[in-house]
Amino acid sequence: MADTDDDREGFRDGLEASEGDRRVLVVLNAVLSGAFAWLLVWGAALVDLVAFSPSTVAVVAVGVFLLTFVVTRP
Repeated sequence: MADTDDDREGFRDGLEASEGDRRVLVVLNAVLSGAFAWLLVWGAALVDLVAFSPSTVAVVAVGVFLLTFVVTRP
């Protein structure tokens, strides 16, 4: 039977070597950017800074998406 410590080290090496699938990262970034944008626009509309509309949320979401994409590039 294999030693469990060897299995853990091999698993850790595999995780550290994997960069993941870019498509999953882009989709996750888009979903989280959209949710964060909705929260920001909703809060800003609550204090009458901007009007709450789908187009405003979309513009903020694209801005957040691009900002996080640029900041997290290797």
